[in-house]
Amino acid sequence: MSVRAIIRHTRTTPRKARLVADLIRGKNVNEAMNILAFARKRVARTFQKLLKSAIANAEENHKVVDVDDLVVKSVRVDKGVTWKRSMPRARGMATPILKRTSHIMIVLDEK
Repeated sequence: MSVRAIIRHTRTTPRKARLVADLIRGKNVNEAMNILAFARKRVARTFQKLLKSAIANAEENHKVVDVDDLVVKSVRVDKGVTWKRSMPRARGMATPILKRTSHIMIVLDEK
């Protein structure tokens, strides 16, 4: 029985989010929460909220009795839409600014 939670259009680049995803992949839920609490990346807060959401989905939808038996089975970070902006430069030119977004999915499973 696997449980998942998804967040879309997170305002962080996929490359930076994958660094945090690699930290918690395959870990116990309690251990993953501790790692995210002390991670020095801004996106770790987003992962923490998403992990709490996945745990709540397991309790509510699938009636999981013991949350301590849940393990982070997989974490997937995909590229989202890119916001395109421009910055004025010298001599009337402009340079593009690409604000990247991510789609993050966490799948939990029992041991």
